[in-house]
Amino acid sequence: MRRRPPELRSSPRGAPRDARVAGTPLRGPRVTDRGPWIPSISASTRVHSPSTTGVNALNDALCAGMNGIKRREFILALGGAAAWPFAARAQQGEPMRRIGVLVYLAAGDAEGQARLAVFTQALSQLGWSEGRNLRIETRWANAGDVHRHAAELVALAPDVLLAATGTATVAPLLQATKTIPIVFVTVIDPVGSGFVASLAHPGGNATGFTIYEFSMSGKWLELLKEIAPGVTRVAVLRDPAVASGIGQFGAVQIVAPALGVQLTPLDVRDAGEIERAVAAFATGSNGGLIVTGSALGIVHRELIAKVAARHKLPAVFPGRFYVTSGGLISYGPDLVDQFRRAAGYVDRILKGERPADLPVQAPTKYELVINLKTAKALGLDVPPTLLARADEVIE
Repeated sequence: MRRRPPELRSSPRGAPRDARVAGTPLRGPRVTDRGPWIPSISASTRVHSPSTTGVNALNDALCAGMNGIKRREFILALGGAAAWPFAARAQQGEPMRRIGVLVYLAAGDAEGQARLAVFTQALSQLGWSEGRNLRIETRWANAGDVHRHAAELVALAPDVLLAATGTATVAPLLQATKTIPIVFVTVIDPVGSGFVASLAHPGGNATGFTIYEFSMSGKWLELLKEIAPGVTRVAVLRDPAVASGIGQFGAVQIVAPALGVQLTPLDVRDAGEIERAVAAFATGSNGGLIVTGSALGIVHRELIAKVAARHKLPAVFPGRFYVTSGGLISYGPDLVDQFRRAAGYVDRILKGERPADLPVQAPTKYELVINLKTAKALGLDVPPTLLARADEVIE
């Protein structure tokens, strides 16, 4: 083995003991004094401008042969170079995911806008930010173009679809795709409608949140009799295109005899039929109105409230937004909460879970809302016990 000359050893042998006592260092010459063994800049060394961080700083250190660079600076340069790939990846951004949203409402509908705002806010809290790692494609539809918009969304090949207006939106989406995951909200009977195999094990590409069980429909008639005891005839407004309308009417029928009420089903498909059917029923006395849950009712909620007020019919509705539009009283689930919870399911699907394994969930929050202004216009005195149970009173 070839031995280094003494002047190049890091710890020269034979250093006198008294030198250590006197403070003479045991190490060899300083880096700047080690001439021959220091690497010089070769022809293959990259020419660059000096830098104090990252890869360039490391190149500076190597190109200079560590001449004059301190040990701490060299370590910092190494650290900066190691961190650089991670910083570069962060600057490139996260993979962009896409959500398709189908809404059976006009684009300017305030209720629809409010629900989607809650949905996007909940997604943001889960780490999904539109424009950064998420893109949301929304289609606002009506009866004439809902299938076309469903096909458009499916053609975009999103990671997940949101059926934002119950059966009216989930049915067209399921007709358009059997593979893209679908999360639905405000669906009355997903099993009976064929959307899922069962509530606990959906089994297909769709899952989501029900709006209520049929048995709750009987509560609407009880509330109507409580706020308007003189009612003996009640029209039940329903959309014949929605199979769940039959189930809701059946639940009301069960409690009607005990309350001394005669029921009349009103099957309506558009605004014109709503006005004509309600006007014809109102020719009799002691009448009241129950509006069942459907996309048709949501679209025409303001018209229904106006027609009921025009004919002096006390009316019960399935959701708060009817009462804020002028309706008398409503009882139903907190639909805004459903959109918040739907964001959680979308998040889980985007992270790899399958809709087939996510059980369909029932509402957890219900709300009773009363419009005192409408009650006064109808000449009704709302019982104090009913007011005490209300979650919200509009004056």
